[in-house]
Amino acid sequence: MSGWDRFLDSFLNARVAWEYLPKIVEGFGVTVQLALCIILTGLAAGLGLAVLRALGLRPLNWLIVFTVDLFRALPPLVIIALLYFGLPAAGLSLSGFAAAWLALSLVLMAFAEEIFWAGITATPRGQWEAARSTGLSFAQTLGWVILPQAVRMVIPPLTNRTIAITKGTALASVVAVPEILGAAQAGVSFSFNPTPLTLGAVAYVVLFVPVVILGRWIETRFAWKR
Repeated sequence: MSGWDRFLDSFLNARVAWEYLPKIVEGFGVTVQLALCIILTGLAAGLGLAVLRALGLRPLNWLIVFTVDLFRALPPLVIIALLYFGLPAAGLSLSGFAAAWLALSLVLMAFAEEIFWAGITATPRGQWEAARSTGLSFAQTLGWVILPQAVRMVIPPLTNRTIAITKGTALASVVAVPEILGAAQAGVSFSFNPTPLTLGAVAYVVLFVPVVILGRWIETRFAWKR
């Protein structure tokens, strides 16, 4: 058997691929669910923290900055492991899916808060003053005038960061979540052949290439016209 034949038998084995394709498809669905949960939770929490930070309450701001810096500094895998293996010692058990969802949502929350906050602070001060001079309250000025401008400015970095973190769904395999990588690793273990990993790689391409294209379209659609 030539080297090329060995490569095909190891990574593109048709029999193994057909046998484990259903598991990869199931893992694809789990990955999509997990990614959507992370995006919705992480972005909402990040925006909420940025709005609270805009209130200017110093003790609250210190707490927000500490929380954000903590989750930006910790590797996502460490957070997943702490939640999944550490919380049971405190009497609180999470499923692998919930642990991965919470951990990656906290990471996305931390980065999203900083991005939203950068957009809020980048909005010219005159926008605040002009809105308040018309009789709008602080909350109305923030919600109707400042946030729409801030969100539009930060869409490009926010999109890139969201895509980068949602690709971390592969880390959920370490806590037995049957997402794409978890299903592929199980297939390799049972078949003694790495073809399931090839299927997993194809599944990630099928999932995230459209996401990247969508992100690029969003950046173009909402970019400031020069």
